[in-house]
Amino acid sequence: MTEAKPYQISKHLVLEAWKQVKANHGAAGVDGVSIETFEKDLKRDLYKVWNRMSSGAYFPSPVRLVEIPKANGGTRPLGINTIADRVAQTVVKMVLEPEVEPIFHSDSYGYRPDRSALDAVGKARERCWKFNWVIDLDIKSFFDSIPWSLIEKVVAHHTQLSWVRLYVKRWLLAPVERKDGILMERTCGTPQGSVVSPVTANLILHYAFDLWMQRTFPHLCFERYADDAIVHCRTEREAQIVMEAIRRCLAECGLALHPEKTRIVYCKDSNRREEYEHVSFDFLGYTFQPREARGRNGKRFTNFMPAISNKAAKGIRQTIRGWRTVLTGNAQWLKDLARLIDPVVRGWMNYYGRYYRSECVKVLHHVNEALARWVRRKYKMFEHPKTAAIYWLGRPANREPDILYLWKDRYQTDGWKIEAG
Repeated sequence: MTEAKPYQISKHLVLEAWKQVKANHGAAGVDGVSIETFEKDLKRDLYKVWNRMSSGAYFPSPVRLVEIPKANGGTRPLGINTIADRVAQTVVKMVLEPEVEPIFHSDSYGYRPDRSALDAVGKARERCWKFNWVIDLDIKSFFDSIPWSLIEKVVAHHTQLSWVRLYVKRWLLAPVERKDGILMERTCGTPQGSVVSPVTANLILHYAFDLWMQRTFPHLCFERYADDAIVHCRTEREAQIVMEAIRRCLAECGLALHPEKTRIVYCKDSNRREEYEHVSFDFLGYTFQPREARGRNGKRFTNFMPAISNKAAKGIRQTIRGWRTVLTGNAQWLKDLARLIDPVVRGWMNYYGRYYRSECVKVLHHVNEALARWVRRKYKMFEHPKTAAIYWLGRPANREPDILYLWKDRYQTDGWKIEAG
């Protein structure tokens, strides 16, 4: 007779969790097991995850630490779990998320179904036209600083399943393995990159920020995407008071505002003409600042609007420069090359081109320059002058704009000044 498992976890749930992990791809963890390797004996590997979770014998492996370069020269620590641990965490996420999603605030956008960063940017854009001032909030090392006691408390508040609480605690206790193989014990925080971290992080800030703001300053608006948030205020004095109140509230939860990155911003435009030190802020890859606009009557004026940030633009240019291998590879025809780069460019245009599109177009001008370099290498007749390759690209751009997503829109083509030679 088979002994009953202490925890009732569906095998079907484990299978569905695996499907999500596979769809998200991702690198191998400390055990070196990739998605492809795990899938070779999928039935056995998934059974091991289910059996250990159901029996209470599941203990996570250490988290592989990867340092991701930041634009300011520093690095951001990213934790890579093993494939088995990602499946187990996804099981917990699939159980916990439906319980907590209905309680989340309408202005919380990060890692939630049917909500996106662009939704948050769009709402911030509308509110910057209504409110003169913004508090640009930056929680210092948020994911690395969350007290474990708070995570365990909010998880226990929203689930009666003892195995969910048990495994969340074990994931918190899992050490981090550095590149040199040294294991580092942790005493707080949750690894950024963990499957379950976004849910627990949202839960923490739901109580520490969203509900607190709703109770304390119900007349004000905010947008929050994970730990990235902005608050709209009517006056500079009000912004100062609210910012200090937020600072005290977060401190009670063991969190701190970054002293340099957190600041008050004036949403300057044609009707707001005060002088202030800060008149721009970055939010989710967009820079909000005064920009030239044209009214329905054709008259120009200054509006406070979002456009692709310098940081995002720099990242795109670096990515395009890194295409040298692709552009010198085996692509024999322009259509072959377009098939390789088009999905990436399409993603950039769809995200960064949503607001103040012309700024995104200027950045993506570098795509055409990269293609022109490919033309010069492939066809020696276009080496000199360099503009000849650009003119040559104008022919397929105007004749077959469907080759590249960014050529479909005539406005974009004119913006790059691609002309048929």
